[in-house]
Amino acid sequence: SRIYTRTYPGGARFWADFRDFSDVGGDRERLIAPGERFATTDHNVAEVLAGRRLQELEALRHGHAIHGTVKQTSLGAFASEHLLAKKRSGRFADETIAAHELYLQRALDFFGVERELGTITVAEVRDWLTHLQTVPNQRGGTLSAWSARHHLGALSNLYRRAASEGYVPPGFNPASAIMEKPRMPHHEARWLEIHEAALLLEAARTYRSPRADSALPHAYELLATFLLTGGRAAEVFGLEVEDVSFDRKTLTFRPNEWRGLKTEASRRTIRLVPQLEEILRPYVFGANGPPGRLLFPSERTAIRAHREGMIRDVRKVLDAIAARAGWQPGEIRTKVFRHTYTAARLQTLDHGAPVSIYTVSRELGHGSTSMVQKVYSHLGAVRHRGEFVEYRVEQHLEELKGRLAGLRMGR
Repeated sequence: SRIYTRTYPGGARFWADFRDFSDVGGDRERLIAPGERFATTDHNVAEVLAGRRLQELEALRHGHAIHGTVKQTSLGAFASEHLLAKKRSGRFADETIAAHELYLQRALDFFGVERELGTITVAEVRDWLTHLQTVPNQRGGTLSAWSARHHLGALSNLYRRAASEGYVPPGFNPASAIMEKPRMPHHEARWLEIHEAALLLEAARTYRSPRADSALPHAYELLATFLLTGGRAAEVFGLEVEDVSFDRKTLTFRPNEWRGLKTEASRRTIRLVPQLEEILRPYVFGANGPPGRLLFPSERTAIRAHREGMIRDVRKVLDAIAARAGWQPGEIRTKVFRHTYTAARLQTLDHGAPVSIYTVSRELGHGSTSMVQKVYSHLGAVRHRGEFVEYRVEQHLEELKGRLAGLRMGR
């Protein structure tokens, strides 16, 4: 008896009357199937949708009776408030907030901007996860199960804030209630053996760009900093000159105007290992050293905007350097360096004893050892039992053989 139709230019579409639930947001409402933009034209679908909506409203009324009055808001309105709150907290990097904004926008596209926050069900969230894996990505495929998991986490985080601020009853979180969350098939991440990292670093040292307008003059120093610190991409790109202390032999990752840090544990000071000092000292104090505050400023920003700016993308340069040493385009990315550093560091010594996983975790900016144990630790064929991580081609001539000869001949 609640269902009725309204006539549109394209035909009749189904609505339902829930005005007897006006105390919890009920009204005359379009019956829209998940993933659709308009009210359904199918009577059977309309009955199912009306039944679901009735259950939602009854649950809301029941929740109000138990928990008292709950403030009402739409998903779209609260998503904006949620993102602003994350920004104001200063605890999240701009890249993290931008990613959450994209994830929540896809939720708005599916559920509807005006959808009442407390009416989304676990079944609908499960349908959304299935839908996400049909959404195109930027590589010609569709979003992976792991990407869908990130979307689910962003929605769950929104509901945690909504519960804390009284917009939904305590414990109401249809995202976290999903039992079978998407999982990514486990595979070992790409990383480099110590001798391979040495070869890549030598390729960067001897690299000369064929195009002056697209050159990265400090590519060698940049790659060395990645490989010898294990820093994240944004952390390394945003380093300032004063973050490197040759007197104290330290390098510090801290937030600045160019970028924030991923977590509170990401703020850290690590040792400036001898090889990195040898590479950075002539760069910093040389005639072609950094002209401003940034250790690795963007040449493109300086030319186009006449101001100092942070590097954003080095994929083309990485492909050009890696090709000289025999790798294919796309094989070497900045994440490879973080895995490589960790694998090498775990084989080093600390005052004569094997370095602890806790020490390596803190150097990577992690608050616990779990990520190193589960993700970043790799067992290589080449052991490095020195006190510091280093990648020197002269120590691995036997392993490199023809690859190094070909590199030095310019092939």
